[in-house]
Amino acid sequence: MTVESTLGRTAVPATRNRALSTDIGLLILRVVFGLLIAAHGSQKLFGWFDGPGLTDNNAAFEQMGFNPGNFFGTLAGLSEFTGGLLLALGALSPLGAAIVLGTAIVIINTTFSGGLLTGEGYEMGLHFAAVAATLAFTGPGRFSVDGNRGWARGGLVWGLIAVAVAVVAAVLTLIFKAVL
Repeated sequence: MTVESTLGRTAVPATRNRALSTDIGLLILRVVFGLLIAAHGSQKLFGWFDGPGLTDNNAAFEQMGFNPGNFFGTLAGLSEFTGGLLLALGALSPLGAAIVLGTAIVIINTTFSGGLLTGEGYEMGLHFAAVAATLAFTGPGRFSVDGNRGWARGGLVWGLIAVAVAVVAAVLTLIFKAVL
């Protein structure tokens, strides 16, 4: 019996337990975060959960300088709702992460002047961005719609692609905000 054979036998269960715990952790993170983001979007779109609804949401976007408010307010609601549901389900996770991350970058830009940890600053956007970027790199985990499918994606390359798509989408949104 060698050290390598002993370590090899003991490492397998620990690796399986670690993988299982990671998949459970990703499930909890995805479902809670994704559903909260989707609920946030549903407030904007449908007025659910005591939200403003589409008309009032779009008027608020107009007041924040996003003209036309109908376009930007609807886009924000759809992005949060769709991206959140994709993340919660673990379906097309890099796309869901990119959608939420792009939205979070715009939130950070819009609320940056409020400072950090002020209640009116960019801490919420920063939370959204951190979790979305994390999920872009980790992938959905085993307990997801994409879990054991050939198209499930995660890892460095897919994380970088999702972040790049999010940054491009956010920059384009902010450019359109400035010129429209």
